[in-house]
Amino acid sequence: MNTSEFPEDIQEHIIPKVSGNYEYHCLNCCNVWDIDQLLYTCPSCGHVLMIKDQQSDRLKQLTAKQWHKIFNYRKLLNIQGLKGIFRYHEFLGSVLPITSLIYLGEGHTPMIEANEMLQKQIGIRFYYKNDGQNPSASFKDRGMACALSYINHLIRSGTLSEVLAICASTGDTSAAAALYGAYLSPHIKTAVLLPHKKVTPQQLSQPLGSGAKVFEIPGVFDDCMKVVEALSDHYHVALLNSKNAWRILGQESYSYEIAQDFDYQLSSVALVVPIGNAGNITAVMNGLIKFYQAGIIKDLPRIIGVQSSHADPVFRYYQEKDANKRNFKPVTVKPSVAQAAMIGNPVSMPRVINRVNRYNEISGKENVFVVQVTEQQIMDCQIIANKYGHIACTHGGECLAGMITAVKQKIIDDQYHVVLDSTAHALKFSGFQNQYFQNTFEPEFEIIPKNELQNFPELIKPKDIKLPAPGAPLDPDSFQLFVNKTSSEIASCLQLKKRSI
Repeated sequence: MNTSEFPEDIQEHIIPKVSGNYEYHCLNCCNVWDIDQLLYTCPSCGHVLMIKDQQSDRLKQLTAKQWHKIFNYRKLLNIQGLKGIFRYHEFLGSVLPITSLIYLGEGHTPMIEANEMLQKQIGIRFYYKNDGQNPSASFKDRGMACALSYINHLIRSGTLSEVLAICASTGDTSAAAALYGAYLSPHIKTAVLLPHKKVTPQQLSQPLGSGAKVFEIPGVFDDCMKVVEALSDHYHVALLNSKNAWRILGQESYSYEIAQDFDYQLSSVALVVPIGNAGNITAVMNGLIKFYQAGIIKDLPRIIGVQSSHADPVFRYYQEKDANKRNFKPVTVKPSVAQAAMIGNPVSMPRVINRVNRYNEISGKENVFVVQVTEQQIMDCQIIANKYGHIACTHGGECLAGMITAVKQKIIDDQYHVVLDSTAHALKFSGFQNQYFQNTFEPEFEIIPKNELQNFPELIKPKDIKLPAPGAPLDPDSFQLFVNKTSSEIASCLQLKKRSI
């Protein structure tokens, strides 16, 4: 669509220009570093970084109404780089030229209102945001699109030449890194580290299919992460885990989309987010803070982080109500069906603490909460959600369980509209669904299937008649008998009533 057909007050802003002054900020020593270099931790003190726009006040020059129109009208553009997360270019990548932006179909995932009966049973109105409908089938594509667009910009500007991108993963990060890295071939090659036999076959197939070099090592994600950190400290590699501040920046798009879907009215909205490595909840809070400070939204929604009892360091930290007595301690994780959440020492914990404090300060009240759920609740809720027409992954089940817990604890009530984050596609975790149906979980998962939620295929094989087989079709009379007998048995199983003549 031609921009001359857009409202006059936003025409010059519809196609964004390079703007802003981005810098890495250390959350510990407060030192500032230039973004023209690949940095993941502070060179002075070793703590994690966040990206800050030193010229963010310029965003206040436009009114909330203008911003609303800009984002709405950008939907009509046919410019590749602005179709995805960079619809919000001024808030998550304004220093990157449009020509460097990567778009593989990420972002703007559907927000689906929950099944009516399921909402009535739980007693609250809620939605699933299906982030499994991103190109590599998880929310990780949001951050990867931003991180790789930044690297693409450095390559195009001559700052970098050939790049080896590397990450540790529980599955989804590796799939996203390999996909986006492959898109930038031959300039980028990708290597991923996975915990041996702790990734589903579906997830393992993704980086292999994208041509990445895949290494499996003993232990869990935290162990893989330490190896990747050592590699990034001592060798020329581009780290693509959420330690990379550009990853966090891209994941802010999730919160911008929700704000737009609610027409920027968020006073009675709550977002439920699985915590994992703590990057996503950091991004959600930071994105909402940016929109609030620019005047695009007037209220900050309630944020509820969820952790499994098998990996709950953030929950334990916030169990202490006295902020002065809080002391973060990593935990030893146990097996979890929510594999991306099976992290005992989240890289982004310093970011979480920083952003929670700021979020609550702006809200003028406690507005961020963390709840704990069991593995049993996670699997039960995933099966229930999908039984009612959703495509929730195990982390989507974790969010449903977290919302139910939050309702019981009176953190939210029926006055809220709640958005649950289904971070990946359900098919990635179909193995856990099969284990639930077949009752084959190992004891350490602490999951006992409920009979009413199990489902099995049923073989219909009529007796005393000829049966068809591949390459051996039946004669017409025998085949008709097979059809009649088979349909009769299925009708009996389903208790169908015959049509009246």
